[in-house]
Amino acid sequence: MTGIRRINPSQNLYPSSAFIGFDHLFKELEHVTKHAHDHYPPHNIIITGPDDYLIELAVAGFSKEGIDIELDERTLTITGEHVKKGREYVHRGISTKRFKRTFRLSEHVHVHGADIIDGILAIALKVIIPEDQRPRKINIGTNEESKNVPNSQLLNENI
Repeated sequence: MTGIRRINPSQNLYPSSAFIGFDHLFKELEHVTKHAHDHYPPHNIIITGPDDYLIELAVAGFSKEGIDIELDERTLTITGEHVKKGREYVHRGISTKRFKRTFRLSEHVHVHGADIIDGILAIALKVIIPEDQRPRKINIGTNEESKNVPNSQLLNENI
């Protein structure tokens, strides 16, 4: 097969030394690659408003005591371990295997709560952008940086 070059998964596609200050992006891409095949438990991500999201995980058979939710450096980790009830099964079709799901959150996404209803774990998220980082309108004819400099001098190249 000529012309087709296979990339070794352990080999970086782009050398990180060629990109300065983008370390966080490489870490994000590495995280996504590692967890691309995590499918248990199944989940939904729902937009519930302009700045609101809801993660739903199907956790039938798990109790609140068997589920742990942790947020550490923008990584939301949900782990589950079934609490045994001493039952003897004839057939066991509902999975109760351990799980660990991780979600990377944007720097402005905050967790606002979680609850389990009808076998669905729901985690509410909200995007909260600080006021100083929100888009703002700049009025023409004003200069907040140098209030002592008249506006007519702003366009003068000799200043």
